Amino acid sequence: MLIADVRTRPVHHQRLTPAWLDQVCRDALERESDAWPKPGLVTPVDPGSHRDMNHVTFVRSIASLHGYFAEIAAAAADPIAPPLSVLQAIGIRAEARMLAATGGKNTHRGAIFNLGLLSAACAYRQHAPALHYLTCGAVVAQTWGMAILNGPCDKALSSHGERMRQRYGSGGARQEAAAGFPSVYSIGLPTLRALLSCGTDQESALIGALLALMAEVDDTNLLWRGGLSGLRDVQAAATAFNRAGGVMQADWREQLLDMHAWMVRRNLSPGGSADLVAATWLAYRLEAQDTRQ
Repeated sequence: MLIADVRTRPVHHQRLTPAWLDQVCRDALERESDAWPKPGLVTPVDPGSHRDMNHVTFVRSIASLHGYFAEIAAAAADPIAPPLSVLQAIGIRAEARMLAATGGKNTHRGAIFNLGLLSAACAYRQHAPALHYLTCGAVVAQTWGMAILNGPCDKALSSHGERMRQRYGSGGARQEAAAGFPSVYSIGLPTLRALLSCGTDQESALIGALLALMAEVDDTNLLWRGGLSGLRDVQAAATAFNRAGGVMQADWREQLLDMHAWMVRRNLSPGGSADLVAATWLAYRLEAQDTRQ
């Protein structure tokens, strides 16, 4: 199992307000939603494999989450970490607002869970000097990891993901969070950093990080829609794309549009990887603040 990146040296942390975290989280969701092309996923161009939602649904969903990330960060901004149940209650209220805004469509349940926990970890870390050397993902693992694994499955975790965990043994969102988001810190973030350092524009770099995640993550959304064969076919296609040069290739968009077409025909959508790439962008923004003196 991947282990989340943990810093072993002191890091200077900027004091980040709940309002700032709220804006950055919603920006991450907007960037993921707006990016194109993304195989199987909703974009401004088409709804991908999602027949019950489109880009407008995502815009409404993100708007409904205004204030949620600030609220969950404020709840954790204390030298004593709140119990997971406090954070879950805030997330459940945010999910209710999302469902009301989207007509019952689950657009951002995973993001409510992932980005909410990372926001809470960021706020708590600022008040706990002993945690300053940890990434926000590692703070989640150390502070709430056991409760995430051992507690009842709350509504912020997809019921589909829980069924796939039971059927295929895939850890899904629960295990990813409890382990400190290793897919974000060991796959998504290094890929995003490398692409940006090469001068790749932000949208293309985000898509490159998405394809890196698609190649490695046992995405429970893919398992739900296509079974093990669907997951393995998408992982193989993403791996081949990445080995050929990924988004650094001249025709990378055409390649992803071809992948998009057959994934839509098979009703495959890497929604779990999409949630993780939004978390990757958030981790990148938090890391950028950490390095400022």
